[in-house]
Amino acid sequence: MYNSKSTFNITKKYINSKMKLVNNKIKLKIILYSIFIIFIDQISKFIVLNTLGFYKSKNIIPNLLNFTLVKNKGAAFSILSNSTSLLTIISILASLLLITIILKSPPSSYWNLIGTSYLLGGTIGNGIDRLFNGYVLDFIDFVPINFPIFNVADISINIAIICFIIDLLKSKSKSNIKY
Repeated sequence: MYNSKSTFNITKKYINSKMKLVNNKIKLKIILYSIFIIFIDQISKFIVLNTLGFYKSKNIIPNLLNFTLVKNKGAAFSILSNSTSLLTIISILASLLLITIILKSPPSSYWNLIGTSYLLGGTIGNGIDRLFNGYVLDFIDFVPINFPIFNVADISINIAIICFIIDLLKSKSKSNIKY
């Protein structure tokens, strides 16, 4: 069978172009998922702010869930309270770093893709609050437990962590397979 070098180069170019197309679709998916998360986060904060106002509580599910809108000038669990400038810079840098990672080398697994989307969406969602308000709006308040009030962006960041752990465990279990 005759196989020329030019046929090999054409096949290689075709495969490379297909791979680039797949990578671009993955990048677009991550960005679109992140935008959706940002949208849900910002809309939920806007609705709760305009219907409830600050420091008032509305019972949503009796003995389980209240919406209580508060200003959080810190990070998770109010760490670094009143360090809004530092947290704003960290949010911007983290978002830019995540976008760079997505554009340079998109995630290679499903769980990493989902985790990256949620992390970017949550980081930008809270970053928008810090940048424009000087604080993050938190409103989800679990009644039966003494847990900090949080928001959709915080949930997204926690989902991202869970996705990264699942990805790590799955990749570790694949590497432990013996042939």
